This record gives sequence, C-alpha cells and structure tokens, in this order.
Amino acid sequence: MQTPPDTADRAPDPHPAGPATTRLAPSPTGALHLGNARTFLVNWALARKHGWRIILRIEDIDGPRVKPGAIDLTIDLLRWLGMDWDSGPLIQSNDLEPCRVAMRRLAGAAQAYPCELTRSQIEAAASAPQEGAHDIAFPSSLRPALVSREFAKADELSSWRFATPRGLVEFHDFFAGPQRHDPSATIGDFVIWTKREQPSYQLAVVVDDARQGVTHIVRGDDLLDSAARQITLQRALSLPTPSYAHLPLVKGPDGRRLAKRHGDTRLDTFRARGVPAERVIGLVAFWCGLGARTPMSVIEFRQRLDSGTIPRTEVVYTPEDERWLLSK
Repeated sequence: MQTPPDTADRAPDPHPAGPATTRLAPSPTGALHLGNARTFLVNWALARKHGWRIILRIEDIDGPRVKPGAIDLTIDLLRWLGMDWDSGPLIQSNDLEPCRVAMRRLAGAAQAYPCELTRSQIEAAASAPQEGAHDIAFPSSLRPALVSREFAKADELSSWRFATPRGLVEFHDFFAGPQRHDPSATIGDFVIWTKREQPSYQLAVVVDDARQGVTHIVRGDDLLDSAARQITLQRALSLPTPSYAHLPLVKGPDGRRLAKRHGDTRLDTFRARGVPAERVIGLVAFWCGLGARTPMSVIEFRQRLDSGTIPRTEVVYTPEDERWLLSK
C-alpha cells in the first residue's frame, strides 16, 4: 500500500463547503485614494447585500514599499467610510508557511524552478512586449529543463518561477464578461518566490484565498490579466477557483489611472480638509450609476447599490467631482 505524503508537502486545503466569502485586501504600500474607496465600497456593499462573509486581509508582503503606519491608517479609513468585516485584520506576512508548502509541491512536481537571470538579461532575450509596469514577458527559450526539485530558500541571486502551462485560460468575469487569456504567451514563466525570501503577490493571493475560504473576489480590472495567472496556479495546486468581478478603474481626465499626477486624491487628505465620509460615498454612488451626486451613508449605499447599474466602462474623476467633494 502506498504511503500517503507527509502533510507538510500538501497544498493548503480548500474549503468548498464553507460560506460565501470575500475579502477586502488593501496593500499598505501607499495611501488609500478615491479609486480604492470605490472598489472597497462596492465589494463591501455586494457582500452585505448577498450575505457573504467578509475578511479584512492586509497584503503587506511587498516589504520595502510598505509605508510606516500605513496599516493602521488603512484600517482607520475603512472604518471612517463605515465598512465592517467579520474576520481580521489578517496580516499576510505573519504566516508565510502555507506558501512554502505550496512551493514544495510545485517544485517537486516539476512546475517551478529557480532562476538567476537578471531583469536586463530577460529584457534582452524577450521578443514579447512588456505586459505591465513591473512585468517582463519571460521567453520560453530561457526556461531550463523541468525536473522535480527540492524547494530551497531563495537567495540574493535567484528567485523561483512558475512553469506556466501553454494554452488559453477561459473564465467568466461578473463585470468584464467572458475572458480568454494565454499567460504562457503574454507573460510566460512568472516569479512566484522572490529573492527577498517571500512569495510573490501571485502565489500569496492564491494560497491565502484558498486557505481562508474566499469564494468571491471583487477588485480593479488592472488585475484582470493576473486572474488568468492565478487560475493556472490554482489548477496546479488543486485549489478551487473563486468567482471574479473586475471593476473598471477610476481614471483621471487624461485617461490614465488615478495617481499623484491628478492631484491629491488620498482619502486621508479629504478627511483632514473636513470632507465627510458621506460625500466620498456619494461620489462613489454617482460613479456606480445611482443618480446625481448627493451625500449618502454607507447603509444607504448598500441598500441602493445595483450591480446592473454599475458602468462597465472606465470612470473618470473630473474637476467637477473634486469641486463637489470640497463644497460645503
């Protein structure tokens, strides 16, 4: 009779029989701004309307970019907007062992490998365009032979990459509609364990969503391409795939995602200038198709929100929006 594998080499157990669950997952690498507020408020309101359990998870694994005091400020601002949650805050960096378990499984199954190539070496060899600000398409010609390996700690020279399977990843997104992506062609083998001895975002979010029983994910559509990568990891680790809903981003009048170049849109700045939370919520409600701009409580927003009225196109933060926010 075959001996069952040691539990230390098993992927995190999924919880398919658990309650419908979502997560508010801010990253403390920067201040919450109006675009973040819109995503979190829609996520929260949908959860409370449909009876989903809410987890607050602070995704702080990007250590060098985490701002001092940002975690406490983030939680304070979510509460200022009137949001609550059923579990957390869970600090992602506090328990990385489940990600190491997943890495041992992927490495042993010849689905991950160490890579010492530098960014410049990959750029020099890449024939595909860059997918995003931090992503370089990894050419298949650079992949070594795929063999079973023992996962060891990364070091200053090497990270670990996932051997992305070839082929289309198809899924239905609640807001964006039917999706067909081929991450093997657009991004190739992506990093899942970094030189800082930490999981990448892609691996950490997959492992944590599964072990925390997350069944519904609501986030910005800048992460729509990431969903395909995450689904390939879920399949490799025999984990369930949540339902996805990617909201169009809030952008500035120039068509670029909301950032410092569009002025100070931080929630903390508006609060310090005396803007009540009800005005921020009222602006988000306007962006969600709930009529003219008017101050609104988070409870009214939850009651009135209709996912069918939320525009499927990008939202533009205009000077008129700002003038209304700051008006007395």
